[in-house]
Amino acid sequence: MEEAMNNAERMEKDRRTDSLLRLKMVRQHTGLSPAIIYRREAAGTFPSRVRIGERSVAWYKSDIDDFVAVGGKYRREDF
Repeated sequence: MEEAMNNAERMEKDRRTDSLLRLKMVRQHTGLSPAIIYRREAAGTFPSRVRIGERSVAWYKSDIDDFVAVGGKYRREDF
């Protein structure tokens, strides 16, 4: 029951105050190469990017912080 509450709380992140990080900053925060970031994203083991323009993407900082906090145990559906 408590786990379900934690998952519900995670799903309700307030994105209005969340920063967006471009690829360069995501690389600095995670230490991962672009190829690994995109590969893990496709596998569901890295946060999903959001489109911020026609040819621009970014990641929510809170999602990257969650990824760094749990390391290799990250699963998108958990956050």
